[in-house]
Amino acid sequence: MTALEINDLHVSVDADGEEREILKGVSLTIRSGETHAIMGPNGSGKSTLAYAIAGHPKYTITAGSITLDGEDVLEMSVDERARAGLFLAMQYPVEVPGVSMSNFLRTSATAVRGEAPKLRLWLKEMRSAMSDLSVDPSFAERNVNEGFSGGERKRAEILQLELLKPKIAVLDETDSGLDVDALRVVSDGINRVRDTGETGVMLITHFTRILRYVQPEFVHIFLDGRIIAEGGPELADQIEAEGYEQFTREPV
Repeated sequence: MTALEINDLHVSVDADGEEREILKGVSLTIRSGETHAIMGPNGSGKSTLAYAIAGHPKYTITAGSITLDGEDVLEMSVDERARAGLFLAMQYPVEVPGVSMSNFLRTSATAVRGEAPKLRLWLKEMRSAMSDLSVDPSFAERNVNEGFSGGERKRAEILQLELLKPKIAVLDETDSGLDVDALRVVSDGINRVRDTGETGVMLITHFTRILRYVQPEFVHIFLDGRIIAEGGPELADQIEAEGYEQFTREPV
């Protein structure tokens, strides 16, 4: 069983020439087959956690550790983290002009798997995944995210997820900007990967609507760079009913 273990993680970012601490001691373990929802208001540190795991150079780890199956993630380069089985679906996927989705996906699969998938089998695999996500076949020949709608960009991220089959998937606000139909399609893709039992999912979101389709076993509430509450799906229901203000009110 795969395990991503985050222990007492402190992360800072350069803000106008000064280091500002964003994460202030986060500890969390995600195992294969589990879904963990990371919730909290804007600016609470959720995306910072995602980028720290992925190895974004803007974020400085000042204390704590991240390990994947006992291996030190913080000693790995970004590409080494991907090959080790970490995957990040970005909140705002970037355009890559001049690179087709089909070439990008096959090159990514080659890097992660260690060898190029046989072309005939790859085309079958890619077309099947695209069909599951209700993606038109012409999608494969378009440049990566160039001219894509918000919903198409998010489907492209989940297409990568389904084809790369990572050990741990970090999904940063995958539900952002999706209409109801697209949300269901994207959620079904996440569930297909999670239900294999081989991938653990960290699902970062502000809202509970995606949790109706991708049901987490664990919910963690972030506030001011810390996890301030943890529980099961009932905690998300509590957020839906009372919002995040309940955690900031002074006790009576």
